[in-house]
Parts: sequence; structure tokens; C-alpha cells
Amino acid sequence: MGGYSKALEYYEESIKIKEISLPPTHPNLASSYNNIGSVYDNMGEYSKALGYYEKSLKIREISLPPTHPDLATSYNNIGAMYNNMGEYSKALEYHEKAIKIWEMSLPKSHPNFAATY
Repeated sequence: MGGYSKALEYYEESIKIKEISLPPTHPNLASSYNNIGSVYDNMGEYSKALGYYEKSLKIREISLPPTHPDLATSYNNIGAMYNNMGEYSKALEYHEKAIKIWEMSLPKSHPNFAATY
């Protein structure tokens, strides 16, 4: 558990710096929120992870083109959290959004497809 606490500490410090130095819709800020979400996901704290994944998604929806693979990653991460929380219809909705984007932006052999199917 100590490794996760340290990771959160560093990611939160990173966000403080980025919030000062970057515009609020910068993709790098979205990546930091996504990273914190991943830590909470690994800790089994799915509702906290979901909150950070949703923050990341909001930024990516504004700052990236609609077929960008990072946007699909956000949808996929949110779908995984809903799946972990037993909200399967919401999980399916988000996974389908991810697949749709990946089908337009990545080759069929890309490993992201295996993770979603």
C-alpha cells in the first residue's frame, strides 16, 4: 500500500504544478488525472478512480479530436470502473464508445482491442 500512497503524493504534486502552469483543458492535465485514477483503480477504490477518470474525460472531450485514441482510453477506463462496480449497462455503453473510436484510429491488431473485448 505504501507504493500507492507515494504514487498518489507525486501525482497530486504534479497536478498542482500543471494547474498553475497549464490551461485547465490541457491534455497533460488529463493524463495526470488519468494516472491518479489508475492508482485508485489498482487500490480497488473504484468510485474514486471513476471520479478522476471522468475529470480526465471532460478535458479530453474538449481538447482532443473525437477520434483520438486517448479519448477512447478514457471511455474504456470509465467502462472498467462501472464493470467493477456492477453497473454493467453503463460499462457496456462506455466500452462501446471506446471500441468505436479505436476502430477508426488504430489497427485491428492493436492490444487495446483485446483489453476491451
